[in-house]
Amino acid sequence: MSRQSGKASGSGGGIRLNKFIAASGICSRREADRLIGAGLISVNGKVITELGSKVNPGDDVRYNGERIRNEKKVYLLLNKPKDFVTTTRDPKERKTVMTLIRNACPERIYPVGRLDRNTTGVLLFTNDGEMAKKLTHPSHNKKKIYHVFLDKNMTQNDFRTLAKGIDLEDGFIQPDTISFVHPENKQEIGLEIHSGRNRIVRRMFESLGYRVTKLDRVYFAGLTKKNLPRGKWRFLTEKEVNRLKMNAYE
Repeated sequence: MSRQSGKASGSGGGIRLNKFIAASGICSRREADRLIGAGLISVNGKVITELGSKVNPGDDVRYNGERIRNEKKVYLLLNKPKDFVTTTRDPKERKTVMTLIRNACPERIYPVGRLDRNTTGVLLFTNDGEMAKKLTHPSHNKKKIYHVFLDKNMTQNDFRTLAKGIDLEDGFIQPDTISFVHPENKQEIGLEIHSGRNRIVRRMFESLGYRVTKLDRVYFAGLTKKNLPRGKWRFLTEKEVNRLKMNAYE
């Protein structure tokens, strides 16, 4: 394969190379620019390193030697069960969420964000790399709602403390809203939060002496698990996709 520091052939027309790469679901446009700059993208056998290059329909575009294809965008919602890790593959050979959606579609789709192995609930899959980046990047702070089950009743004092916010080892955290799911049951808490920090919900309660026995994400970026049984998946409706896009880019 030859190497050149220039634009792809047909650079006067077509679409921008970074847009083509992002449309394939590999990554966002910004990340595509980094791949181009690093010399990892070739067009018709020539390595392209100049940003702003364009490609035409039918051009052979490759990433690390593998051809990139513009697949149709797929959006799938899973009600994740326990004991599945949110990765495409696991070196420890534990069960992954990918096994639950196997054969759902011919396109390569990936989980958006991550749920702990023992956390259940709403999990989105897509091959829309740019949208996935928008939904998970910390600067965008997408709304999440959790149903939290504790090992013991939460006191009113601890409830008020958590509502005001607490200091953890990685900084201050305050829920957007917090409430008891059932007034007579002090072991089940509803928590709305925007942070995507690692194990943040569990750590919030652990810092006050509570163990989370069950954690269920019931809402993420406008999506809920309503009428979707645990372990089952479905494709988003066109209306849901449009709302998701508005949510991602607002």
